[in-house]
This record gives sequence, C-alpha cells and structure tokens, in this order.
Amino acid sequence: MFTGIVEETGEVVASETDEGGRRLTIACSFAPELSYGQSVSVSGACLTVEDHDAETFSVFLARETVDRTALGSVEPGERVNLERAMPADGRFDGHVVQGHVDATATVTSVEREGEDWRFGFSLPDEVAQYVVEKGSVTVDGISLTVAALDESGFEVAIIPATYDVTTLSEKAVGDPVHLEVDVLAKYVERVLSAEAADPQVAYAERFGRED
Repeated sequence: MFTGIVEETGEVVASETDEGGRRLTIACSFAPELSYGQSVSVSGACLTVEDHDAETFSVFLARETVDRTALGSVEPGERVNLERAMPADGRFDGHVVQGHVDATATVTSVEREGEDWRFGFSLPDEVAQYVVEKGSVTVDGISLTVAALDESGFEVAIIPATYDVTTLSEKAVGDPVHLEVDVLAKYVERVLSAEAADPQVAYAERFGRED
C-alpha cells in the first residue's frame, strides 16, 4: 500500500521490450536500500523490484501493465514519480493508494496562480462516478484533492512543493497521466449495488449469516 506522497522523481536510464512486456531500469537515490521483491510505485503503478545496485533498480511491466498505462512508451531520459510502499509504523500523510491504475487521462490545462499551479485533467467515463469534489484522487502516483469537477473533467490545485518534487513540473497540455480513484468509493458502490439487487443476500455476505 502507498500514500500518494512522492519521495522523489527517478530517471529512466534503460528500457527493453520483449514478448511478455517491458523492462525498465530507473535511477534514484534510494536504489541501494531496495531489495528483491519490494514494491515501488512508479508514476502510480505498483511494480516489483527485480534487481538493483547502488544507483538503479529494474522492474518488469507485464502486458496488462503495458496495455493499461503509459509506461509502455517511456524512454530513457524521462522522469517518473517514485514512492516505496508504506511501512507499518510509517506516517499516513496522503490517502489509501494501491498502485492500481484505473485509467489513463490527459492534461487539459496548466495555469499559474500566484505561487501555486492549477492543473486540469480529462476524466474517463469508466471512473467518473468515483471522483467527487474535495475527494481524493491519485494522478501519476500523487495524492491530490479534487478542487473542481464538471462533465469535461476535473481540476486540482498544486502547491510549489508538489510541483517541484514531482513530474507535474514537466507536464504540458495533451500529456498522458495515470489515474487511480479512491478505493473506498469502489467498495461503497459494491455494497450498495448488492443491497439494491438483493438486501438479504447482501446482509449475509457482509455478516456471514441470514436472519
């Protein structure tokens, strides 16, 4: 599990495509601290460390990940947002982020507002019902709050710290981003849908018995 608080941006230094997917090698400062099998969020996608050294680590993108994200097209020299999985005794400063990309969207606007920034993003129909104003959404692995929402998409306000630490500073209109909606909204929808279809079955599923 992640929190959407990006630790740093890493640089893709190598990419290799094969029949099963794609392998990326990424340079970052915490590479020597990683271990085989550890989870790292790479621009919002939870990936497993296959190898590492003092400067880089490598991850493999399965075909499903390549198809559902924009990571299949990243090239050496590009930067990605990185976050290691949250430790059991760590601080929870963002929101619950699984590292499961629900959809890809595009940047629709970038505006400077004093020292801050305001970004607009498209909102694919398949995840629109899970996004609400003032709710949480993950964009390229960044925990953000929805500042405005309409039929065309949503907007977020970006403070200088987030702008400087993440790849948002490199984004322009038309660029792709990964979206992960709040998983709690999905569970609520699931429960309500089951109750609407058959309240007795839904009760049994939730409490393990029928009355």
